[in-house]
Amino acid sequence: MYRLLFAQVLRRFDAETVHHLTIRALRVLSLAPIVKRRLYNRLAPRDEALRIQAFGVHFPSPFGLAAGFDKDAACVEGLAAFGFGHVEVGTITAHAQPGNPRPRLFRLVSDRAIVNRMGFNNRGAAQAARRLRRPRSLPVVVGVNIGKTKVVPEELAVRDYATSAAKLAPLADYLVVNVSSPNTPGLRDLQSVERLRPLLEEVRRVAGRTPLLVKIAPDLADEDIDAVADLAVDLGLAGVIATNTTIGREGLSASEAAGAAEAGGLSGRPLKARSLEVLRRLRARVGDQVALVSVGGVEDVDDVWERLLAGATLVQGYTGMIYEGPLWAWRVNRGLSRRLRRHGYSSVREVVGRVGV
Repeated sequence: MYRLLFAQVLRRFDAETVHHLTIRALRVLSLAPIVKRRLYNRLAPRDEALRIQAFGVHFPSPFGLAAGFDKDAACVEGLAAFGFGHVEVGTITAHAQPGNPRPRLFRLVSDRAIVNRMGFNNRGAAQAARRLRRPRSLPVVVGVNIGKTKVVPEELAVRDYATSAAKLAPLADYLVVNVSSPNTPGLRDLQSVERLRPLLEEVRRVAGRTPLLVKIAPDLADEDIDAVADLAVDLGLAGVIATNTTIGREGLSASEAAGAAEAGGLSGRPLKARSLEVLRRLRARVGDQVALVSVGGVEDVDDVWERLLAGATLVQGYTGMIYEGPLWAWRVNRGLSRRLRRHGYSSVREVVGRVGV
């Protein structure tokens, strides 16, 4: 049903307009207790075998929604009602900012991909904190992804991240330092270990007991991935999220040349191979010393299963929801439950890192 709706109607409208309408609908759902509870009871993961613990947090399923969808923590309960095991909100900056000029979000339908140059458009950490303080009627694991305010000079980036962390870490189940978006000038330069270490040290100090993760780009050289992995272990971080969008355009079809020519980060199916490659490299480097969260090109239960086998404790998706619709997480969780039973596992934890099973 959704695929027909997308093919005949939604794809004819501007991608960002559809996104904003979706957020508004989910926000209304978040405020409708009876409907929200009924959806949750029907779609949320219930299988005990799917439950998994990472960095001291209990997740009802390893499959969650990546940052970028709910930028302002506007509809976490609505998203949880549709079956996501966790919702990562953001990217949130210390100060509100409009992001880059529109148009800035483009579908590449033939490749099941999108290109975005949103530029961390959000209402700022204080507004997000007010929303996250509100009582919830549904259990939902919420991660908060923070980034650098665009107008803040790079030499003040540590202070800017720390400002966001101070407001948001106490309200988050885990906190993510995003230094890997290609849409904020100079941001990816912070991935160099020399600059990343003091940033993570200060954010960790401010975050206190809230688990801290770092999100990296797929475009890092292998030796830089190793360096970040070693840093994560050295600092005792809770985990690494791999990967963000790519500035590369490999593997795109000729029919999507116009969208591919747009500046910004590419996500979706074309990112699948590199994201998995980075995950495997991280697992080989750190083992189970830190949790690995895999994102990038995740479309279905086969992808989630492959990432778990490769060593991911948690798996996230975003672009897949655009092409698969609101029942996407429910279908993935149902598929995971069936696959666990078929292979004789009693817990998804038994699958993590079992390459070749």
